[in-house]
Amino acid sequence: MLSGLKRSLRGAVEQRLDGALVDRIDALKAPMGARINDDFGLDPEQIKMVIPVVEFFYRHWFRVETFGLRDMPAGRVLFVANHSGQVPIDAMMVASSLLLDGDPPRAVRSMIERWVPTLPFVSTFFARLGQVLGTPENCRRLLRQEEAVLVFPEGVRGINKTYDHAYQLQDFGHGFMRLALETGTPIVPVAVVGAEEQYPTIWNAKSVARLLGLPAVPIAPTMFVTAGLPLPVKYRIYFGRPMTFEGDPDDDETVVGAQVGQVKDAIAALLDRGLREREHIFW
Repeated sequence: MLSGLKRSLRGAVEQRLDGALVDRIDALKAPMGARINDDFGLDPEQIKMVIPVVEFFYRHWFRVETFGLRDMPAGRVLFVANHSGQVPIDAMMVASSLLLDGDPPRAVRSMIERWVPTLPFVSTFFARLGQVLGTPENCRRLLRQEEAVLVFPEGVRGINKTYDHAYQLQDFGHGFMRLALETGTPIVPVAVVGAEEQYPTIWNAKSVARLLGLPAVPIAPTMFVTAGLPLPVKYRIYFGRPMTFEGDPDDDETVVGAQVGQVKDAIAALLDRGLREREHIFW
């Protein structure tokens, strides 16, 4: 009975979706063959259930504008982006841009923090939408399967910044570069402009965070005005030129760190461009 209800609900949702959008999501099924979901749980039918909400935020709430999206490489690729905004909406918007506006559409596998799957129901839900626990082994397997992977080397250091540090890149981890070298994967630097203003945070309640087992509890006054919704800022997402690196993935930290620095500099340059080009945070 429950499975029948799910099929009926999916059918009702699909009838309301634009045919071209259904085709984009169905295109994600091709690598799966006859399977319902892939090795990590990605289920395109589940994407259809949430895409109306995602598309509303992408098209109408944040009015996302992309730059350089048409020049993305086929096959395996590491999208490396700055991280901000307290809530990982930036990851959802980057992934949405490649699904809704990419040619061809792609399911981007975002590497999520270890604490995220500890939240009730979140682990399975995120997996169905293509999110994967951010371990080196998971990332390695995805790249070897020619997937597109999105990583945020700043981790929680980036997403939990207070607004006085907006658009200041934090230290990058080196793991993504070692995996790129090992698997021969091109890196695309990505800069997200707009997320810093969606929840302008003035303070992180670290003691409360420790009690809840969370990396931070941000205090953004606008949350009380908007009932928790992010401000309807305008997102601008800049995709840089693909970067390729050669070397030993087991090289010394100094050697790998220099290569990571090149990616960080590329993202910083894209951020500078985005901040110069925008007229206002809302348009």
